[in-house]
Amino acid sequence: MAFFRPVLQKAGFTEQQWRVLRVLNDHKELEAKQLADLCCILSPSLTRIITRFEEDGLLKRKKSLTDQRISLLSLTPKANKIVKEFRPEVDASYQRIIEKLGEERMKELSRLLNDIIALESSHD
Repeated sequence: MAFFRPVLQKAGFTEQQWRVLRVLNDHKELEAKQLADLCCILSPSLTRIITRFEEDGLLKRKKSLTDQRISLLSLTPKANKIVKEFRPEVDASYQRIIEKLGEERMKELSRLLNDIIALESSHD
């Protein structure tokens, strides 16, 4: 995380908060459970982030047209602007990691992390 902290601190976000912004930016609209799974964040932590982001005008919530029990989450234009502003710096941090580890080791790390995520999902 040392590669990312300076950028995220400048943006005013924790690693988990940035993950939520990035994932919602990439997927446009998600249910809270989908978002938690994609971000690898536990529901209580995600609930705190969602609450803060709603208060800060970064996230909006709407009911699903197909199931009124489900809320769909998406970023506001304000949040999209923040992601657009800081993503190049975050991506540059990823690039520095790839340069230090090498492409093949980075792919191996990604495979191993995906295996861990799969283990956790099958444990539920």
